[in-house]
Amino acid sequence: MSLRRLDWVLMGAVLLLVALSALLVWSATAHRVDLTDGDSTAYLRKQLVNIAIGLGLLLAVTFVDHRTVRILAPLVYLLSVAGLVLVLFVGSTINGSRSWLYVGGLSVQPSEFAKLAVVIGMALVLAERASTRWRRRVGTVEVVLMLAIAGVPAVLILLQPDLGTMLVLSATVFGVLAVSGARRRWLVAVLLGAASVAVVALSGGVLKAYQVDRFLAFVDPNLDPRGAGYNVEQARIAIGNGGLFGQGLFHGSQTRSGFVPEQQTDFVFTVAGEELGLVGAGLLIALLCVVIWRALVIARRAEDVFGRVAAAGIACWFGFQAFQNIGMCLGIMPVTGVPLPFLSYGGSSLFAGMLAVGLLQNIHVRSQTRTYVAPYEERRVLTA
Repeated sequence: MSLRRLDWVLMGAVLLLVALSALLVWSATAHRVDLTDGDSTAYLRKQLVNIAIGLGLLLAVTFVDHRTVRILAPLVYLLSVAGLVLVLFVGSTINGSRSWLYVGGLSVQPSEFAKLAVVIGMALVLAERASTRWRRRVGTVEVVLMLAIAGVPAVLILLQPDLGTMLVLSATVFGVLAVSGARRRWLVAVLLGAASVAVVALSGGVLKAYQVDRFLAFVDPNLDPRGAGYNVEQARIAIGNGGLFGQGLFHGSQTRSGFVPEQQTDFVFTVAGEELGLVGAGLLIALLCVVIWRALVIARRAEDVFGRVAAAGIACWFGFQAFQNIGMCLGIMPVTGVPLPFLSYGGSSLFAGMLAVGLLQNIHVRSQTRTYVAPYEERRVLTA
């Protein structure tokens, strides 16, 4: 396989994002003695290691044979579900959610990988059905199977409870169903089902008290400015301080003082807003938009059902998660604790994102290879 076949626009955007990630994480932690024990580059080194591992995963998925990807897809899904089950029994609780496993001194968040597992699981179901039958629209059997694939991880994630990942997963499932050609009544049913689950979670004691308080603070920002509303209040102050060009990297007043909680992870966008200003934060958003745009282009050009649905699902995942994260920093979305793709500190989110980009590249390369011919039934579905 030639490197020239890669989507270098997508690759360039991802490389710039992870480079910005290293700088923003470094700036967010360099002056935090409570986090670094006086080693100002501690988090920078850890993030660089995460980036190196992530790039290795990206390249591994990119260059593996596409038939191997299809064969391994069920295994990826089963491992993801197993991780979600395991975390409920032996997982560690951080910020109120039992979402983390510690393996050999490393922390792993299985719910991050569940997003990718659900996307490829739903795509595989549709592709397998297309290889044995053809119909102009996706039927009831296909939709039920896809919802079942998504439903198992969704229930396990809700039990943690991890509402942020649940919201991202719901948006991703909706996007996959829409792209697959499901009838409108199924899309309406998914929206109503998601709304019902949210109501039950808020009123039925599924969520922790602090999670409910965050929603109340979102509805009324002045309700508890020193409690549930503190994160958003400080995030908006930090972004407002940035102005047009920012206060300069490593010179943000809110960032240096550590006023914004979890600034290297969930609120890393506030570092960009304060220190790089509107111009720098706008560039960051533009790069994320490029990644989503290329994913949609790859989906449109894909020569099989699996590639088309998987690429579109990844675009929905990245798009909604970025909107949710940036929105909570700006106060237009509730605080749910989801990372910003490719930018937040941590391994699980970055690894899952890099695996997804590797899958996008794999689909793109396959569509550029003239010797590949999609199964006849799948081509009929694509051209229907």
